[in-house]
Order: sequence, then C-alpha cells, then structure tokens
Amino acid sequence: MNPKIKALADEVNAAVATTQEELEAYRMRFISRKNVIADLFAEMKNVPNEEKKAFGQEVNELKQLAQDKFKALIEGLKSNDGENTAPVDLTLPPALSVFGSLHPLTATRQRFIQIFERIGFNVSSGPEIEDDWHNFTALNFPENHPAREMQDTFFIEKNPDIALRTHTSSVQIRVMETEEPPIRTLSPGRVFRNEAISARAHCIFHQMEGLYVDENVSFADLKQTLYHFVKEMFEKETKIRFRPSYFPFTEPSAEIDISCQICHGDGCNICKHTGWVEIGGSGMVDPNVLENCGIDSKKYTGFAFGMGIERIAMLRYGIKDLRLFTENDLRFLSQFKTI
Repeated sequence: MNPKIKALADEVNAAVATTQEELEAYRMRFISRKNVIADLFAEMKNVPNEEKKAFGQEVNELKQLAQDKFKALIEGLKSNDGENTAPVDLTLPPALSVFGSLHPLTATRQRFIQIFERIGFNVSSGPEIEDDWHNFTALNFPENHPAREMQDTFFIEKNPDIALRTHTSSVQIRVMETEEPPIRTLSPGRVFRNEAISARAHCIFHQMEGLYVDENVSFADLKQTLYHFVKEMFEKETKIRFRPSYFPFTEPSAEIDISCQICHGDGCNICKHTGWVEIGGSGMVDPNVLENCGIDSKKYTGFAFGMGIERIAMLRYGIKDLRLFTENDLRFLSQFKTI
C-alpha cells in the first residue's frame, strides 16, 4: 500500500468525535468537496501507468473507509447526545413541568361567580344570536331606541330582527320566562356592539349581569349586594357610589362608580382625573319587564345590574389597554401565572 494512503487510513481508523466541532473537523478533512482524499485523486496523473490501477483502487478503498467512519461517528455522537456517557444520578429531583395559567378574563369571571354563589346566585346562559323580543322588546326598549339602529347593533336578519346580542340581559328574560320567583341568577357571556376598537373599547367583549326577583326586594338590597361585591373583588378600602341614570329596563336606575384602582383616587388618565371609574349600571327591574315575562309586578319586585368583565379585570390587575386581552401575547399572559 502506498505509504501516504496507509498513513491516512490509520488516521481515519483512529478518529474520534465527542462533540459537533470534532465531527465537523473530520468532515472537512476527509468528506468535504476539497479534502485530502480528493488531493490523492489529483495526484493520479503523476503515478506511473503500470501503478495507476493499484493506486486508484487503494484511494477508492480509503474513500469508502472514510465515509463509513463518518457515519459511525454521527451515530456515536447521537447516542451520547454530544457528550461523554455518564451514569444517571437517580437521586436528582425531577425537572419541573411548565404549567399554563388562566386568562385574566377567565380568572375575573370565575371570581365574579365565586362571590355571588356565596350569597345564593346561580349561573345561567343563553344564545349569542338573539331575536328582537329577548334582546329589545321584552326589556322595554321603545321601537325608536338608538340601540336598534345599525350603528350600535350587528343585525343578521331584518323583519323579523335577528341580531348578535348586545347584552346578556336577554338571558335574564329567558330565565324569568321559564322560572318562578324567587330568582337569583348571574348571566355571564360575550356580547357584540358596533364599537371602534381602541384602548378602552372593543366590538366583542364580556358582560356579567345579575338579577334578583322576589317579594319585597328593594333598592337597599341592590346597594348592599353591590357593596359586598366591590369589597370582595377589590381592596377593602375601595369606595363605591351610585349616580342617577336611565335604562329602559330599570326604574330607578343608577350608574355604579368605584374609586380608581390605578391611582387610588388621586386622579389619572384612566379615571380622567376624577378619582372615580364607572364599572356598570344597575336599578330596580321595571314593572313592564316583569309583566312581559309573566311575573306579577304587584307581588314581586327585583333588581338587576350589569358590568363589563374586561373593565373589572383592567381595574383589578392595573391593565391600561383593553386590546391586550385579545392579542395572545405570551409576555402579557405569563404575568398571570400566580392567579
């Protein structure tokens, strides 16, 4: 055998690769396009004619040996995972699994339900596509009310009107139509309104509405129920106030404000420097609504309230942009793993 070929064959046989760097060095020397074996083929022209056949055969055998060795090095590196084989220490603690977390809206919804279930409320649900009766007429909306127009509501059909529900009050109507008082129910779910998407508004959002119908229910019951909710959902020192307002389905009606959780009442952009933030609406159920559902308004009274889950979550966790809830940014969502 040619001494040069024999020296290279011995080098191939002795080659080892315990890292990717060593494997790459071997590949560059013996396998790549410009390697030492290719140089031997280039020397063929200088070999005497009577020795060319034997020389060429020896070079081909060296080339095959180098390729077989390269495959063996690759397999050996895979089995060792690029490192020298070491005994496994069975006393080591296991690697901790990475757990997911609840979305802040889901966590807030569950907290809502937890608070009200403790005082006797159950949870009811209904369709997201509603007819005119359950979404508007039964709730005492007059025919010329702006909410019936296209700028507020996503209508699917006209005459009869079928729309994406604009509030979960439609679920309360369905409950009152099918159940006898006393009724205590929460109605969480998605609602849809034709809103321009911004840091404070979205065309799809979540509502939590509550309804209590029984004999001798008063506005004092409504106020104490909401006082209890605010103290449980937010810090104990959170203040709450009621402002007179108007809703077609309640009379009297009131907006619900709490002291701003971002600035704690000092004034900021979120509360428009007033120290107060609106969280929802409330009021005593209008007698016409009770009668529309087949409930005797002379015997029974009730109160209702509604809040946006996004608004509560923003105040609860100090979130300043509504769009973060729907962008699925893991950098944002991973902050709530302890919830």
